[in-house]
Amino acid sequence: MADWNSELYLKFKEQRTQPAIDLAARLSGCPGEMIDLGCGPGNSTRVLKNRFPKAYIVGADSSENMIEKARRDNPDLDFIILDIAGDMSELRGKFDVVFSNACLQWLPNHAELLPRIFMLVRKGGALAAQIPMNYDEPIHKIIARISENEKWGAKFPEKRIFGTLTQSEYFDILSGMTDDFEIWQTTYCHRMPSIESIIEWYRSTGLRTYLAALSEEDGAEFIADITAELEKEYPKQKNGEIIFRFPRFFFIAKK
Repeated sequence: MADWNSELYLKFKEQRTQPAIDLAARLSGCPGEMIDLGCGPGNSTRVLKNRFPKAYIVGADSSENMIEKARRDNPDLDFIILDIAGDMSELRGKFDVVFSNACLQWLPNHAELLPRIFMLVRKGGALAAQIPMNYDEPIHKIIARISENEKWGAKFPEKRIFGTLTQSEYFDILSGMTDDFEIWQTTYCHRMPSIESIIEWYRSTGLRTYLAALSEEDGAEFIADITAELEKEYPKQKNGEIIFRFPRFFFIAKK
């Protein structure tokens, strides 16, 4: 799998960070120790430090590229390489808050994953997460349709599998973990200057694995096919900008 590109990811830093700000704002109390799972380039870890300046906070991610960027930009914070899908038993019960912003959708089997992550939370603490829930948006449908058509399907023998579940499914998982939880969803309406800017957004996330499987020439043609379809689904506003809808699902589960 292609590694993450922190510089490309941060082209839309403000938009990507806002959900972390909104989730952190819903946390209460004075946590002593926190971990930011899937911290990426450290923007969400910085949000936590700003919200809880007295807490010890560590950012964790499986991407060396992301962790290197996080350490360069945040020398006052601690960051570690950690595979959430791997063994995390040494971290069991160590944190007042386990935080995750736009990470868990990349991992499968959330019915098993969430209880395993919840074990990192000590009694009285909380698991707080934000998961994109935009699979019904045009951008996702277009990428899926084009990547599976007659022209491109053979180029991608391994189909991308989304770990994201429905609100109802998350409710049942969380209710099996604790009696004290809340869920909500927010749709962010990002102002984008062009269709090309939406493509740039997805180059570092949803298009990353597709482009890694293609030559530079094929990648350009693949992007051109997607762009043509996006132009039909994302009309320009009167001022020339485009509304880029992005639904995100949130939950806080307390132990």
